[in-house]
Order: sequence, then structure tokens, then C-alpha cells
Amino acid sequence: MPGIYCAAVDTSDSAAVPPPWEPPLDGTEADHLVGALERLRATFRWKTDGLDATGLGARLAPSTLTLGGLLNHLAFVEDYTFTTKMRGESPGEPWSTAPWDQDRDWELTSAAADSPEELYAIWDDAVERSRSRLATALAEGGLGGLVHISDTDGHRASLRRLVCDLIEEYGRHTGHADLLRESVDGRVGEDPPDDWRPRSGRNLWG
Repeated sequence: MPGIYCAAVDTSDSAAVPPPWEPPLDGTEADHLVGALERLRATFRWKTDGLDATGLGARLAPSTLTLGGLLNHLAFVEDYTFTTKMRGESPGEPWSTAPWDQDRDWELTSAAADSPEELYAIWDDAVERSRSRLATALAEGGLGGLVHISDTDGHRASLRRLVCDLIEEYGRHTGHADLLRESVDGRVGEDPPDDWRPRSGRNLWG
């Protein structure tokens, strides 16, 4: 499992620089939660990166999950978390007009009709939007700020709960992506290599 970043001993004057998705060694609660989320995002994106339609559509029986479907699903979860759950707003397209009444798993199944370029872009776009929305919410009310979603008694959740739920969602599906990617081309590993950047889509990590 991922742990504290440890570079090889370096006797030069320059200290080793951790990859941009590495959580801080000593930060605030928000720093650590957002850092954990970013490391999971990077690991998931690395597990799905650089594949053609066949690779993104590969399955492990009896599951119907695919890497392409997971890209689409987590893009939806990103948007839904920081719009509908956080603000009570529409998650935007393509989610708002998707045929959910006909297919409850539409975001997973519809990915088969999307090109790799489309699937990478929809996830990259969603993460960029989420980063901006989360940063604004943290500046306005911090992790303890109340969001739109509530339980049946009207008790509203905190932003902290949304971030923790998204970390859990990524943890679950990054595990799925581990197995799917290994079955496609043998790629294994806990974290992306320090110098990894996506081959397709925008570079979200500098």
C-alpha cells in the first residue's frame, strides 16, 4: 500500500523532489485529505493511461467493469459530488440529460461507444472542475462547512464528509483498475513513477 515517499539517499546539495501528487509530510487536515485524494487520482489515471479502445474495453469475467467505464463513472462522481451533493445543482452535461431511467449504470455502459480520447478528456475535465470547486469551498467554509446533501432528518453533511467519500470511491475503483490493467498489458505497481505524466489528455500534475 502507498506510504511515505522516500527518495534514495542523496549526498548532493539538492534535495529529492517528491512527485506532485504526493501528500505533504506535515500539513493541515485539508492538506492531507486533498493530498490523499490527489494521490489516488494520479494512481487511477496512471492505471488507465495510454490505452486504445480494446484495452479500455477489456473485462475480467464475470464482471462487466472496464477501465473506460471506470473513467466515465469517476468523472460522473467527481461532478456529482461537487455540484449536486455540495451545492444542490445539476451536475451538467452529459450527466443531466443521460437516460438514467432506462439504464441506471449508463455512465459505465455508455463508455463502450466513446473513443479513448473522449474518455480521457471527460475524466480530465471533471477533475479540473472538481479542483476548482473544492478549492472555492475550502476557502469559503473549510472542511467543516455544511453542504447541500442531508439525511432524512435534515442533518446536512460537511465538506469533510464529501472529500472522505470521494477518497473511498477512488480507493475502491483504483483496486478494480489494478486488476484490469494487469490483465491488459501486465502493468502493476502501487504509485505512478515519479516522472509519469499522462500520455493522453491534459497534464493535470504539472
